[in-house]
Amino acid sequence: MRGIWVAINHPGAFQQASLALLNAVIFQEEIVVPAALYHFSSDAEVERLVERFIACELSEKEWTHGAHWAGAFYIIMQRPDIDAERDMPNMIQRFNNSVGGENTDSAGYHETITQGSLVIARLFLEAQNDNPPVYEVCNRLFATKFGKSDWLFEFWTKNVLFSVKARHEWVKPNIKPLTL
Repeated sequence: MRGIWVAINHPGAFQQASLALLNAVIFQEEIVVPAALYHFSSDAEVERLVERFIACELSEKEWTHGAHWAGAFYIIMQRPDIDAERDMPNMIQRFNNSVGGENTDSAGYHETITQGSLVIARLFLEAQNDNPPVYEVCNRLFATKFGKSDWLFEFWTKNVLFSVKARHEWVKPNIKPLTL
């Protein structure tokens, strides 16, 4: 193996990285390991993004999967005046309305996804032993299975997760309990 390079913003990063590593071991080739799909460079970057979300000044395009996680971590870690589990539902609904979205039985705010994500965010924070800054916590999470939006299907079936009931109220996972 001659070296390892990191390719930034490469779709399918983790599957391709696994295949590249396997091929490199077998054929002793160079490895290109793609990075996570999202990445923050500083706490200031996370703060700007989340405060713009809170103020409903963020564009719909900027409210990505990574931005959702940044919002959860920033609010939990840096905004003790906000109770994430209580306040984020209204914040997300207000944001959705501000960009012309609707919160209905089939679109917009989703209670089970929000509360489940907050459970994972808190578990992930508890697992950090070195008190990292917010942006580093985000980047660490992005490098795990939670960095992709399909992580939910490890815990809920699609029928349960996409039900009207799960959109409007907490529905516990029906495959297995939430864990890291």
